[in-house]
Amino acid sequence: MDKILVKIKKLIPSKLFKILQPAYHYFFSLIAAAVYRWPSEELIVIGVTGTTGKTTTVYLIAKMLEQAGFKVGYTSTAIFSDGKREWLNDKKMTMVGRMFLQKMLRQMVKNGCQYAIVETTSEGVTQFRHRFINYDHLIFTCLYPEHIEAHGSFENYKKAKGKLFAHLKQCKAKHVNNKNKVVKSDSGIKKLDLRRIKKTIIVNGDDDYADYFLSFWAEEKIVFTEKEDAMWPNIKILHYQKTASQSPCASLHFNGVNINLRLLGEFNIANAMSALSSGVALSLTLATIKRGLEDVHGIPGRLEMVDVGQDFIVIVDYAFEPHAVAKLYETVANIAHRQIIHVIGSAGGGRDIARRPMLGRLAGQSADYVIVTNEDPYDDDPEIIIDQVALGAEKEGKKDGVDLFKILDRGKAITKAIDLAQSSDIVLITGKGSEQAICTADGKKIPWDDRQVTRKIIKNKLETARMIVDN
Repeated sequence: MDKILVKIKKLIPSKLFKILQPAYHYFFSLIAAAVYRWPSEELIVIGVTGTTGKTTTVYLIAKMLEQAGFKVGYTSTAIFSDGKREWLNDKKMTMVGRMFLQKMLRQMVKNGCQYAIVETTSEGVTQFRHRFINYDHLIFTCLYPEHIEAHGSFENYKKAKGKLFAHLKQCKAKHVNNKNKVVKSDSGIKKLDLRRIKKTIIVNGDDDYADYFLSFWAEEKIVFTEKEDAMWPNIKILHYQKTASQSPCASLHFNGVNINLRLLGEFNIANAMSALSSGVALSLTLATIKRGLEDVHGIPGRLEMVDVGQDFIVIVDYAFEPHAVAKLYETVANIAHRQIIHVIGSAGGGRDIARRPMLGRLAGQSADYVIVTNEDPYDDDPEIIIDQVALGAEKEGKKDGVDLFKILDRGKAITKAIDLAQSSDIVLITGKGSEQAICTADGKKIPWDDRQVTRKIIKNKLETARMIVDN
């Protein structure tokens, strides 16, 4: 069905399509929901939005609910689950297309899921992909400038996310039985025998735009914050503290309980609190929440270690914009190392051009070697993108051919990094994480997985070294 929609879109002249675009997106979102018989009406739906942290939050909530004994389905940038199986997102989309999303929700219903967790993006909202999903809980992780060119301004970007929260008021109430299964009111069971799911907003109170997202209607509002003196009248406030850890993994203290995450990076504390707040809203015990959060060892492509026996550290991460890359370096600083070798690109064509030299500067400041390579150029010239990123590194003193390398072929770029790596070094490979393709001109997708490619390259290096020793 999605292929048919693409063909229809191509038949419409571009100028006319721009005018008709809102109606086009709305109509096909309606059709998708109708074709799959409004599946979100039969699930407790949790939406997660924000500039970053969405995928990790989705995964943490899912594992927390599974720990509580529930069946859960979810869609995210990294992973899909229909309640029976998990698989990597191979769509190259964070919030997938209307037909696929509604089909996934229907499959979750078929598989007996009580919960669906949907990573929801600003672009998805502007294209009405959220419009015929009956959300119950909405979670806001954080907001900072991103996708500005796509939205025209930061204010438009913020308002796009705000439309999701405004949508909550239009979502019909749901009732569940004692097994947390949604039961339709016309089923003959008295509503008195059922529990109504409150429409709830959960907000990161430490974000500058918390008040904006709290301004929208909800039956219940929850804020999590590290600020002990934070006050929001008539809103449930969950105070927490970051705690010291002997490992690079994050840990926190909440309501008398220490939660020791197995995820690298202090920034994951906010993601854990998003999930914890969701658990509180869903009346899970703190013991269950703790077990669920502590049981997550990692998320594909998010600070994922690639280890095949080498004596240096390799980390593959999805970070592709300055804020996330800066947070990555903060995390890496807590890991003992000799030198840092960074393979970096820029989420190419059609994305925010201004960030390209910024990414180069960040790598130039923090890495000992910078290798700039191709990422997802779409219809842009990948060599121009590489030059723009490299320019930022050069401004930080990196010299082409010495500690700065521009390598178009991503596989060769990773090979260069692995060749440079010595004992106790850290190799960072950013921009794609667990994505399954490189997107090039005319919509072409080249099958790709940074983690698999890197494993193969390291194995080749180790095998070559063994052969030299043997000879």
